Amino acid sequence: MAMQDKPQIPMTRAGKARLENELAELKGARRMEIAEELKEAISHGDLRENAGYDEAKRSQAMLEIRVKEIETDLANSVLIEDMDAAAGKVTVGVTVVVQETGGTLEESFRIVGKTEADPAQGRISNESPLAQALLGKAAGEVADFTTPMGQTTRFNIVRVEP
Repeated sequence: MAMQDKPQIPMTRAGKARLENELAELKGARRMEIAEELKEAISHGDLRENAGYDEAKRSQAMLEIRVKEIETDLANSVLIEDMDAAAGKVTVGVTVVVQETGGTLEESFRIVGKTEADPAQGRISNESPLAQALLGKAAGEVADFTTPMGQTTRFNIVRVEP
């Protein structure tokens, strides 16, 4: 059975640097804090009914999960600047300005990798259904987007900005 390639995770240089900084913080200062919390909780004796110990162990487990998640994302990262970009097409790293068919309000979305997505700031993951509907299209084309509730919305692509 052939091994599947790990999916590439698009990132900007700033996004990658943020993850690297978070990883360093988690592996350094945060691990030390949790070790101190565990040491303090253990000093109180009986671990079977020690809420402080239980909480420190939960914190430690969550930290290690996040460390592994970041390490995996960084190992599979590809800089957006290094990705092939088709001129004028919606790709990861561009901003796309759309207008709902029949509407007058323009909305803009920057297509980013999942680690940098922040819909409130207009940055949507390339893995999201909306981005999937937009990817590969150019200004003047139409993209149909189906919401999680099953409603289809049609967007006219007004322009694609680098």
